[in-house]
Amino acid sequence: MRPGKMRRMRREEKRAGSLSDVAYEKLYGDITGGRLQPNERLIELDIARELGVSRAAVRNALIRLEQEGLVKREPNRGARVRLVSEEEAVEILEARMALECVAARHAALNRTQEDLAELRDLLSRMESRVREGDLLGASDLNGQFHRRLVEISDHATISRLLKMLNSQLIRFQYRTILTPGRPASSLAEHRAIFEAVESGDPDRAEKAMRKHLSGVTEALRQAAQTIP
Repeated sequence: MRPGKMRRMRREEKRAGSLSDVAYEKLYGDITGGRLQPNERLIELDIARELGVSRAAVRNALIRLEQEGLVKREPNRGARVRLVSEEEAVEILEARMALECVAARHAALNRTQEDLAELRDLLSRMESRVREGDLLGASDLNGQFHRRLVEISDHATISRLLKMLNSQLIRFQYRTILTPGRPASSLAEHRAIFEAVESGDPDRAEKAMRKHLSGVTEALRQAAQTIP
């Protein structure tokens, strides 16, 4: 094959990959942001027209999203946003617990004073939101606290796996914080995690994280019985 043709092919492959990334990022954001609802159909042609990309780019993006558990593709029926049941959400939380406990251990060993200042600020703002009755705002800060801990852990594999698991729990994001009595318990649990990480004690950090996520799992089980 002539060098000029090979260079053109590489450029085309790179462009196709970039367009697939564009489609993936847009669909990922729409699914995790709640703009696309569970069981909503994802029509390749419509998405391709909206984004100005090829159907092949959209198809590659959907395959990637299927691998991450966000999309369900069926032969001759196309793709839909995947519906995660309450039972599966509990299983995902249990898997998340195992990963975040390890992340908490690493965070306790790796944290810097700057890291602790950021965690302390997030915790303080979370407490303020709860006092003000802004439970959804507190839940958002809760998520930021956990993501920051994972970043501090500097564990790339855990970070990648948690991104996939947490994206499947978007539908349940605010359910646990709305469970009666849960906000106060959640704050105390986050405070215990922070203090363990601050002290540099990996065993204590792991134990505090396990206690917290066990409480989240139980709150989700309770919420599943009362919220359709």
